[in-house]
Amino acid sequence: MSQSERTLVLVKPEAFKRGLTGEVIRRIEAKGYELEALAVVTADEAKLREHYAEHVHKHFFSDLVEYMSSGPMTAIVVRGERCIEGMRVMAGSTDPTTAPAGTLRGDFGRDWGSNNIENVVHCSDSPTSAEREIKIWF
Repeated sequence: MSQSERTLVLVKPEAFKRGLTGEVIRRIEAKGYELEALAVVTADEAKLREHYAEHVHKHFFSDLVEYMSSGPMTAIVVRGERCIEGMRVMAGSTDPTTAPAGTLRGDFGRDWGSNNIENVVHCSDSPTSAEREIKIWF
């Protein structure tokens, strides 16, 4: 039975600034997933409140908004068999210091000493989240 699905990938501001969008796309395509949509976006607070709704009242939210709105990002809709799970494995754990080598976060992320985890990419964590997030960005 087919498990083709869609997911959202955001190449975060520091990764965009470092020119890593092409490498993220290269890895997505090398994995065999399709790029369904691609856009360079700059987030404002309203969009980030919608995207990170579960974090709005947490202590780190204002730092998160400051970081995620600090510059352009690349928003990508990825399609493929089990691509939500596949992209999360490809991204690696959210802590870039301990993310395994070979993952996007392990290869390109590090602790920059800021109040945010600047871990290169965001990937949707479920089909429900993916569809909700895709609607926000596209």
